[in-house]
Amino acid sequence: MPDTSATPTVEDMAPTHSSSADNSSPSGLRPDRFDRAGRDQLIDVHDLQAALPGIRGLRRWAHDALAVAPGESAVDIGSGTGSEVLVFADAVGPTGDAVGVEPDPNLLAGAEHRAAQHDSPARFVPGDAYGLPFGGETFDVALCERVFQHLTAPERAAREIARVLKPGGRVVVMDSDWGTAIVHPGDRRVVREVIETLITNTTNPFSGRRLPGLLTRAGLVVDDIGSHALVQDASAGAGALVARIAGMAEARGAITAAQRRELLAELEAGARTGDIHLSVTMFAVLAHKPR
Repeated sequence: MPDTSATPTVEDMAPTHSSSADNSSPSGLRPDRFDRAGRDQLIDVHDLQAALPGIRGLRRWAHDALAVAPGESAVDIGSGTGSEVLVFADAVGPTGDAVGVEPDPNLLAGAEHRAAQHDSPARFVPGDAYGLPFGGETFDVALCERVFQHLTAPERAAREIARVLKPGGRVVVMDSDWGTAIVHPGDRRVVREVIETLITNTTNPFSGRRLPGLLTRAGLVVDDIGSHALVQDASAGAGALVARIAGMAEARGAITAAQRRELLAELEAGARTGDIHLSVTMFAVLAHKPR
């Protein structure tokens, strides 16, 4: 999959899956939605603006790569407000089945309402990535976006995906990798401590790079791997996420209050002059289940 370009804010990709209660936005997820034992106390849902050019681009690629056909069955694991399930429903047509799995009852209700508004046959069921409420070899297609970074046992989720796929079935799994975060300008030691604080406070921070191995060990065959560098627009300045994480780094004694203030001031100055770069990379993996 080729790289694409977009300018969302870095906090848009913060460790909080993609579903907001706003039906106009494609999915922001509470940090505890899929794994309460691995709860990320990092990002409030209000930091998320899910209708991003980058995410939309990756989703378009995912749907093209999955090539859902009429009559097939498709599932979105962590379906949020249901936007991608509606896309699946259009693709599979009246003889197919499009299902969203979502543990949050409020998001489930919102997705069902959205489907009704669109007169869509898409359906939604409660469930989580560790225990999909379906029998084995149920689906031709699966999608799972920004869920794995919240899981303490991502291997279990990968095995569940493999279990519910039919032989020959396809899946796209997408997630961020917080080890790829870049913050510029700023003192390199201070920046390193801020990024380390972000990584430490994310349940599965390197999920993006781990996806191919997880899916392979689950018995799937990886067909394509792509990446997308999500770069924050300079007009956002330091951004809420960096300010929050810098405060956490100060609280744990990794940097001083003066270093935090200096970093944020340098970033704001860089935003004014165009000398600023804040980004994180998201990875997408296309795989299939052998026949």
